[in-house]
Amino acid sequence: MDLSLQNGPDAVALQACAGLALACAYSSSEEYEAEVVQTRRAAGAYGSHQRHAYLVFAAAAAAILAVLLAF
Repeated sequence: MDLSLQNGPDAVALQACAGLALACAYSSSEEYEAEVVQTRRAAGAYGSHQRHAYLVFAAAAAAILAVLLAF
């Protein structure tokens, strides 16, 4: 590296850009974790809502069948 750039205005600009590159977009770990969960949910990592709807339907059908067989 050229040592003459360490004290010049280019060095200051380079340091400013380097500082911005390391800045975090989140102010807390909670914001980061919320973004991670939202991204994973959008990608389908936590399962679909359709499976939950099938489980509710199956539970309701079983409850109705149990009531009908009780009489």
